[in-house]
Amino acid sequence: MDTAEIDRCFEVAVGLVKEAGQVVREAIKKQKKIEMKSSSVDLVTESDKAVEKLLIEGLSKAFPSHKFIGEESTADGAKCELTSDPTWIIDPIDGTMNFVHSLPYTCVSVGLWGGREALAGIIFNPVLDQMFTAKKGQGAYLNGERITVSGEKDLSKALVFAEMGTSHDPEKVKTVLANLTTLMPRVHGIRAMGSCALNMVMVAMGGADIVYEFGIHAWDTAAALVVVTEAGGVVVDTAGGPFDLMRRRVLCASTPELAKEIASLLSQYQPTPDGDLSG
Repeated sequence: MDTAEIDRCFEVAVGLVKEAGQVVREAIKKQKKIEMKSSSVDLVTESDKAVEKLLIEGLSKAFPSHKFIGEESTADGAKCELTSDPTWIIDPIDGTMNFVHSLPYTCVSVGLWGGREALAGIIFNPVLDQMFTAKKGQGAYLNGERITVSGEKDLSKALVFAEMGTSHDPEKVKTVLANLTTLMPRVHGIRAMGSCALNMVMVAMGGADIVYEFGIHAWDTAAALVVVTEAGGVVVDTAGGPFDLMRRRVLCASTPELAKEIASLLSQYQPTPDGDLSG
C-alpha cells in the first residue's frame, strides 16, 4: 500500500474508532452482561461484540477487499491467518476485565497490516480521552502531539509493566511469579495495569520503560507495535529475537539496551500460537 492509501485507511478508521469509543464510554458506567471464554478471568461483554461489529462493518463498507482478524470474531482455538493482503486487526475492548470493573484503563485497538507488516495503529482510551496514533514512517502521536520513548538504558531506573494474563495454567503462573521475583530487586518499579495495548503505548509516550507479557494475542499488539516503533522504541520477542505477531509473546522497551538486558533475565513460557509462525 502506498502512503496515500494508508492515509485514507487511517482517516476512515479514526472516525470509526471515535464512534466505538463513545459506545465504550457510555457502557463502562452501566451494568454489564458478562460471558466467560477460556477461564473465569478471560471475559467478553456485549460491548466487546458491539464495538467489533461496528468497526468491521464500517471498515468492510469502505474497503470491501480488506481482510480482518478480530478478537470476538475469531472462534476460540481457531488459528488466525495473516496474509500479505491489507488486514485490519481489532481488539474492540482491550482490558475487558478493567472495563467490567469500571476501571478506566481500557481501550479500542485497531491496527492496519499489509505485506505482513504494521502500517498504522490506533489505540483509543475513550474514558480518559487518550488517542494514540501512528503511521509507518510518520511518527507517533498522543491526541495529535508527537511522542517519544524515555530513552532509558539503566534497568535499575526502569519502570516495568508486567501482566498476570488470563490463563491459570500452572506453568504460566510459575513463570509469571519467577519473573517478578527476579525483577523486583533489579528495577525501579513494577506495575500491572491490565491492558497490553495501553501498556505498550505507555512505553511510546515515555510513561513506562519496559513491557513484557506471555499469552497475549495478535489483536493485543498489532496496533501498539507501530506506535511504539514510531516513537523510537523496540518491540521484540520475550527471548530477545524478532517479534512474531502470532507467537503470543511480546517485549517492548524504550531502548535496545533495556530490551537485551531484560530478555536475558526472563524465564520463558510459550503459549499455543495464534497462527503459523514466521520462518
